[in-house]
Amino acid sequence: MRLVILDNYDLASEWAAKYICNRIIQFKPGQDRYFTLGLPTGSTPLGCYKKLIEYHKNGDLSFKYVKTFNMDEYVGLPRNHPESYHSYMWNNFFKHIDIDPNNAHILDGNATDLQAECDAFEKKIKEAGGIDLFVGGIGPDGHIAFNEPGSSLVSRTRLKTLAMDTILANAKYFDGDLAKVPTMALTVGVGTVMDAREVMILITGAHKAFALYKAIEEGVNHMWTVSAFQQHPRTIFVCDEDATLELRVKTVKYFKGLMHVHNKLVDPLYSMKEGN
Repeated sequence: MRLVILDNYDLASEWAAKYICNRIIQFKPGQDRYFTLGLPTGSTPLGCYKKLIEYHKNGDLSFKYVKTFNMDEYVGLPRNHPESYHSYMWNNFFKHIDIDPNNAHILDGNATDLQAECDAFEKKIKEAGGIDLFVGGIGPDGHIAFNEPGSSLVSRTRLKTLAMDTILANAKYFDGDLAKVPTMALTVGVGTVMDAREVMILITGAHKAFALYKAIEEGVNHMWTVSAFQQHPRTIFVCDEDATLELRVKTVKYFKGLMHVHNKLVDPLYSMKEGN
């Protein structure tokens, strides 16, 4: 497990975007060799998406041979609704890059048979060769995707009823009207994300500080589903200083020391035009 601590949200977003860019370029994707990327929604990844779009427009990065699988989607919300995750992904990312729409996979929350839709999504991931890098964010209660507290840590893509805390948190996107907020969603499982060859979790802001503490300083606990990634062989938590407020000082110093070592010795990655 790696913890990367940057000074602020913008630097954390840029670091994450460069990491994704480097991984795709190092992979050398092509017509018979696609890079497979798991993607989140929400406010946290927006800065990362903006940077990836910038790299693409600068000619540094292509998504022509990239397949994406999104973490989740609301149930019953029209695909063209401004708050659907289909709309989020196309407006904030996909329409600005050169990805083939057929390679951008998002769960259909309006499918006639929701369980069949979930099963088909798992099958598509398997047929794509699995996820090379799954990027995720978390809620203040430590949930990843819509794997709310109490979710099985070996869960697969499925239908989930949303916790009241999640509904309250999402109300800001629905004019503050709880009646408009979807109460169910389709989501990849913790086990689905754990199957990825590499996982990167973005955690920013003081309101996520306790969740980060639970994620890395205490044991694996199904009430804090993000803690499961302690057991993944290749997990990177990327955070800003505000998100470290609940961590022990020695923990922060330890991982900051490792960052220096990694940057100097371990990560001679592709250098972006603006420099690392």
